[in-house]
Amino acid sequence: MKILIIGGTNFIGLSVVNRLHAIGHEVTIFHRGKTVAELPIAVKEIKGDRTQLPEMKSELQYLSPDVVLDMIAYTEQDALITMKAFKGIAQRVVAISSMDVYRAYNVLLGKESDIVPVPLTEDSPLRQQLYPFKDIPQRALNAPADYEKILVERVVMSDADLPGTIIRLPMVYGPKDPLHRLFPYLKRMDENRPAILLPENFAQWRGCYGYVENVAYAIALAVTNPQATGRIYHVADLPVSEAERLNRIGKAAGWQGKVISVPKQHLPANWNLPFNTEQAWFADTTRIRQELGYREVVTQEEALKQTIDWERTNSPPEMTQWTGWELFDYATEDEILTQL
Repeated sequence: MKILIIGGTNFIGLSVVNRLHAIGHEVTIFHRGKTVAELPIAVKEIKGDRTQLPEMKSELQYLSPDVVLDMIAYTEQDALITMKAFKGIAQRVVAISSMDVYRAYNVLLGKESDIVPVPLTEDSPLRQQLYPFKDIPQRALNAPADYEKILVERVVMSDADLPGTIIRLPMVYGPKDPLHRLFPYLKRMDENRPAILLPENFAQWRGCYGYVENVAYAIALAVTNPQATGRIYHVADLPVSEAERLNRIGKAAGWQGKVISVPKQHLPANWNLPFNTEQAWFADTTRIRQELGYREVVTQEEALKQTIDWERTNSPPEMTQWTGWELFDYATEDEILTQL
């Protein structure tokens, strides 16, 4: 199968490229050339900006990809450009979306109040408010102010002449994670802290995570299986509480300390959580498992080991993004421990 990937040089995208190449598909990536990636020799590259795609019709027709995988469609305009460029050329477009499309995400952020039942299914209610990051001055991964996966999904799934598939991703961790999701806890474990304190409500909270290689495998299945046409899928680890997640990280890291759940009355006022922990945020992955035969190709133990090994040799250069209500305030932690 001939596959064209928009993006494909960073974190998740690079893992997808390697997976598709390894199972014998002809892969071409279209990217801006801002990231130097170690690609398999057989993978072709086209450098350019997404806005140039409609003007490259002849080159795209020559490539004649069977499926286009758009890893970086962040806005409605991004999706419109992709669909316009490949209509009449590709047989299908697969777009990467996010669990942030759900109303539960807004409830978690305190923007809506009615708790949404979990696990979330692909048919759970979506957010009623668009553009979740427009009022946030420092957006993760430099997401644009008009970032909106709900609109991306509408565009990709609404064209009868160019069918679509949507993959909604969780919080993805693993080697090369630009957000270093394990780092705040691993740092404290490696500094031999005797305990990591979690507010009681956060210790019980369940979120939605996925290891990068498992996520890449799920995306590859959706790209290569025609049965995915017109479908929306989740991919994620099986959910556990935040306290259990940290215990598993600690075990993989060889940490001898313990995770302690602390009642609110023992916590400083500035340790208030910035989200509503009454709203859990995890997903049912039955559909992709049953329809596409998805399974985890990397065990959680190995996933944590690989991530920890990478984090230990690739600490983030700046610490400011990690400061906050429960991070690195060891003096306060020690004081709380004496009161418990």
